Amino acid sequence: MSELNKEKPVVRLRAFRAVDDHKSCELFIEGHTRVLTSIGVTKVTSSKQEWMYNPASFVLIVESIDGEFVYGGARVHVAGGTQPLPIEEATGILDPKIFDIIKFYAQFGTGEICGLWNSREIAGYGIGSIFLTRAAVAISSQIGLQSLFALCAPYTVSMAELVGYEHEKSVGNAGTFYYPKLDLVATAMVLKDVNLLSKATEEDKSAIFSLRQNPNIIRKETLRKKEIEIHYCTNIPNLKEWSLNQTIEASQNIDYKNLLNANQISFL
Repeated sequence: MSELNKEKPVVRLRAFRAVDDHKSCELFIEGHTRVLTSIGVTKVTSSKQEWMYNPASFVLIVESIDGEFVYGGARVHVAGGTQPLPIEEATGILDPKIFDIIKFYAQFGTGEICGLWNSREIAGYGIGSIFLTRAAVAISSQIGLQSLFALCAPYTVSMAELVGYEHEKSVGNAGTFYYPKLDLVATAMVLKDVNLLSKATEEDKSAIFSLRQNPNIIRKETLRKKEIEIHYCTNIPNLKEWSLNQTIEASQNIDYKNLLNANQISFL
């Protein structure tokens, strides 16, 4: 295992389809579980392991250069895979309207950024707050998505707005839910134009467009005078083996509303 140099950290940010790399998925799960447990959350829909086998699940990990240790990650789930989107699983019992909203957007290709986390070792360098989010939005156009959803904790709402998300106020209590515990609030958000990013800040839009044009690049990123070298490897391997059109078709034929029941509600 390579040690992280806290003075001049060097990491790789890599994208892949979950079914193509189960070892990295397992490292993702271990790290994410540690983070959730540290804040008292032991049961969250997006942390379940089924996504490892979902052909419409795409993963971003921040790892050591030798690939032996994962410092953070995020996922992009596409609607129409072998699971409902995490936002559907998490809030569908509370407000079934979310299923109709997702189905509408799914006609054109939609998904969700979920499972965003970073370890304590790399806290403060912007991995969990900026760079993973930008990368997730960047690869979504590579996948072919037109829109993205997210269920945001209070401290991530403003981060999502920077890359172009807006509140989806037609569900829950003006877009908010008590999740993943009854004393925590989450906000439903949607990014309606993945390709244009019309509501993103100029800085974030420029960074995302740059990453789309150069998916495999080494960059020195700076946040609050702290610098990190990121080896971006965000060109998704084996993408031709997956069909967005088939996934879209599946999203219109599956009735997740009737598949989920009250026993699956994920409050503690």
